[in-house]
Amino acid sequence: MTFENHTVEKIGGTSMSRLDELVDNLFKRDAEAGTYNRVFVVSAFGGITNLLLEHKKSGEAGVYARFANDEDDHGWMDALSKVSDGMRAAHQAVLDTPADLSDADDFVRDRVEGVRNCLIDLQRLCSYGHFRLSQHMMLTRELLSGLGEAHSAHVATLALRRAGINARCVDLSGWRDEREMTLDERIEDALADVDVTAELPIVTGYAQCAEGLMAEYDRGYSEVTFSRIAALTGAREAIIHKEFHLSSADPNLVEGEVRKLGHTNYDVADQLSNMGMEAIHPKAAKTLRQADVPLRVTNAFEPHDPGTLIDDQPAETPGAEIVTGLKVHALELFEQDMVGVKGYDARILEVLTRHGIRIVSKTSNANTITHYVDAPLRALRKVEADLNKVYPSAELTLQPLAIAAVIGRDLTGLNVLGEGLKALGAADVEVLAAHQTTRSVDVQFVVSRESLAASISALHGALMPAAQVADFKPGKKAA
Repeated sequence: MTFENHTVEKIGGTSMSRLDELVDNLFKRDAEAGTYNRVFVVSAFGGITNLLLEHKKSGEAGVYARFANDEDDHGWMDALSKVSDGMRAAHQAVLDTPADLSDADDFVRDRVEGVRNCLIDLQRLCSYGHFRLSQHMMLTRELLSGLGEAHSAHVATLALRRAGINARCVDLSGWRDEREMTLDERIEDALADVDVTAELPIVTGYAQCAEGLMAEYDRGYSEVTFSRIAALTGAREAIIHKEFHLSSADPNLVEGEVRKLGHTNYDVADQLSNMGMEAIHPKAAKTLRQADVPLRVTNAFEPHDPGTLIDDQPAETPGAEIVTGLKVHALELFEQDMVGVKGYDARILEVLTRHGIRIVSKTSNANTITHYVDAPLRALRKVEADLNKVYPSAELTLQPLAIAAVIGRDLTGLNVLGEGLKALGAADVEVLAAHQTTRSVDVQFVVSRESLAASISALHGALMPAAQVADFKPGKKAA
């Protein structure tokens, strides 16, 4: 394994769907100079993981959910056929040589039919009384996840080789590999004979390992793989390529200009993750911090822009850095008997955890506990039913709302809460609740969903002085 002065870089699924543009924008510049020293970790093409598992936002069932719940074979088999069609459409959009298209079609056929046969065999096995399908569902989820990344890595390698780049597909998905390895062992084994000075490794974002990435990280697994590769190989820098710059707000929502962050820290990255805007998975960020590998987030289609550096450095001066928002549901439990009872909300947390509900924020007073959660309504209806059984005399309400948040490395002395309330009032936005912690890294304003865009615009205009944003002209979109 020859690694020296290299970077480890990740490309997300939406950007991978523009692979033909990336070949010229992102990959060619070093290859033409005769140098590589880069490792690329790729996600599945946009939308493919939704088809394999379930839609990330709507919760619409993919192959995994249909296999787990359908009483007959037709549901999941039809869903798997849609995956095959989706994969073919994805590589047909970025490959233009008949030989490469034929190769990619053969790859999809082999992998998809292999998965189909595996799931049929699993169903047959579980028709016997000693085996339970539920015991194998996490492994099934792992198997399906790896399919998307293996396809995108294979297609990317074909495209790069056609462009004269010495690319090499590194498949960590464990396909037909009977060995059991830890994540580190899987990575080290696959990269053992790689020389990044002479070739460009294209690595799958999913890695099959004894720990099981899906169990702990679910769909954040590609960033965990990416960060672990960077740490193990001693990367000079870890880089995430997105379709946009990390900016002070979404320019489609605010009046006036936004600015690129340029420099922030992992604390801000954690707050963004909490608001559904992951610059990087928190566990992946922890790996990079501990390995002392700085992280950079760039616009994949502006290769000469340095993007935003994320490290552990505090802000030189206090200031708001980004305004963002998230649609949530407010799960409110009112109970007179709660007063003076310690740990009253323990059962609430147990139910939320059991149903896999992500808590964004939480408030409480003498007799009311409100959890602001990010989850599909149908999942929350199950939570509601369970809580009504646990607290039969309580009054439980579920309301669709939104949170607009102002985030910065150091908000000390800026009176963000007061100025934010003033700005929202001037914009005729009713604030239903407001939250601020003593750490002064974020302030949250709970508003109606219909007011979210107006809230972000008003907060950005009030808390981002024009002098801070004048030097940045965003591209198509920002985050």
